Amino acid sequence: MSIMKEKFPGVYQMDGRLYTPNLVPGEKVYNEHIIHYEGVEYRSWNPYKSKMAAAILKGLKTMPVSRNSNILYLGAANGTTVSHLSDIAVDGTIYAVEMSVRAMGDLVNVCSTRGNIIPILADAEKPDTYGMMVGSVDLLYQDISQRDQMGIFMKNMEKFGVGQGILMVKARSIDVSMPPGKIFHRVRKELERKFRVTEAVSLSPYSRDHMALVVG
Repeated sequence: MSIMKEKFPGVYQMDGRLYTPNLVPGEKVYNEHIIHYEGVEYRSWNPYKSKMAAAILKGLKTMPVSRNSNILYLGAANGTTVSHLSDIAVDGTIYAVEMSVRAMGDLVNVCSTRGNIIPILADAEKPDTYGMMVGSVDLLYQDISQRDQMGIFMKNMEKFGVGQGILMVKARSIDVSMPPGKIFHRVRKELERKFRVTEAVSLSPYSRDHMALVVG
């Protein structure tokens, strides 16, 4: 008999798959698999569609997201990972920043039934344009494709006085001509000038040439 085990608060694992308790029972976000276990509805968390899920399955040791987390999420896209974080941070608030109008349409639909997500149409490179819409946050989560990923991350960490952060580094978006390993090393070295990097997790094979860096 399969047993659902808690991997982190709000994150569960069964038969090698990750799940989060569905904040909105009966509703799917990206056609994910839904199961019921001991009276609770869970949504499967696909590591091929969410880098956070990939990081957890690849051995992430600490989970900075908890029930009361207030999160600034840069690069919310269509809301896949954001929706799972909202399952976890049920008593917190997620400020979801996305610059694509098309993706924002999907994100707004996700937010319509999830009251702990606030969608913000803005460019993560310009925090002054959305600063007035963001309350106090204790975690910055960034997953964007812009070339200056590290600069944008550091700018937002400092702007909002955040103590913890998760940076999903996309090597090919920074420099397609440089080996990903060298890019990861360079980004980590630059981050360590101002922050303490506590974990570095390769996301392969779920997301090739990507790495999760946790600072805090």
